[in-house]
Amino acid sequence: MKLVNYRLKNDFSLNRIGIMRDDKVIDLSKGYAQMKLKENNLASIGVFPSDPDQFYSNGKAILEEAKKIDAFLQKEPPEYQYKKEEVVIGPPVPNPSKIICVGTNYAEHIAEMKGVVPDYPVLFAKFNNALIGPEDSIYKTDQTEKLDYEAELGVVIGQKASNVKQEDVFEYIAGYTIANDISARDLQKRTLQWLQGKSLDHTTPIGPYIVTVDDIPNPNQLNIKSYVNGEMRQSSNTKHQIFNIPHIVSFISELITLEPGDIILTGTPDGVGMGMNPPTYLKLGDKVRVEIEGIGMMENEVVAPRQ
Repeated sequence: MKLVNYRLKNDFSLNRIGIMRDDKVIDLSKGYAQMKLKENNLASIGVFPSDPDQFYSNGKAILEEAKKIDAFLQKEPPEYQYKKEEVVIGPPVPNPSKIICVGTNYAEHIAEMKGVVPDYPVLFAKFNNALIGPEDSIYKTDQTEKLDYEAELGVVIGQKASNVKQEDVFEYIAGYTIANDISARDLQKRTLQWLQGKSLDHTTPIGPYIVTVDDIPNPNQLNIKSYVNGEMRQSSNTKHQIFNIPHIVSFISELITLEPGDIILTGTPDGVGMGMNPPTYLKLGDKVRVEIEGIGMMENEVVAPRQ
């Protein structure tokens, strides 16, 4: 199941949670009402959250209900579905309580950055101001001349997680998505802390949807690629991560209680602009595409911020 955050192009009200199927978006909360009416079960119709953030805050129980709606709508024609060109797709979780990123998690990327393989996962944070949707533009401000791309697998938490054992991690994951951890290298490297180069406004595309955990049985073996203006820059596989998904989620949960809807970015492979000879950074007009096996792709253009 592919969960998507969307709004109709001519409707600027709050975004809604939907299912993406065959390039169409199906409204989940309206599908829920359709299912209950079909069952002639109006007494238990209740309220199904339409807001994406509220949806994920309900944890695994709401994900199970979404699967039932999806199964129903595969048999019954959805009353509320829209062509992809009729909607605007936003970041799957618009306002996660936490965005936790893992740095230096592929050995070849560490080598190109002239780093050292860490003994423990290297963690840093992003904030919601950086998040954009899979079709939005990446902003390049005058503050940086070294804007770089980083293709990453994103993990979305499905239920509250604290001190989770590695063997139990997948029970706590809602699903997976694509992320591009755009980094201002000049700002990132001018101090020991990376934050200022990692959380610039409007710089972190995520999407195009969340593929639920049951549809990706092994996230530790997915091809991951990035392209700039059609030229392949990164090509690797998540099997090359130093710390895999169970290790990362378990490790973080021992330090920080993870909440439903929290996003973890799991690191990027080699091939980033800073590692090229000579270093080659993003410029205005560049289009960056990221692809991950089993999830899909997203492409974003680099533009100057709107005045």
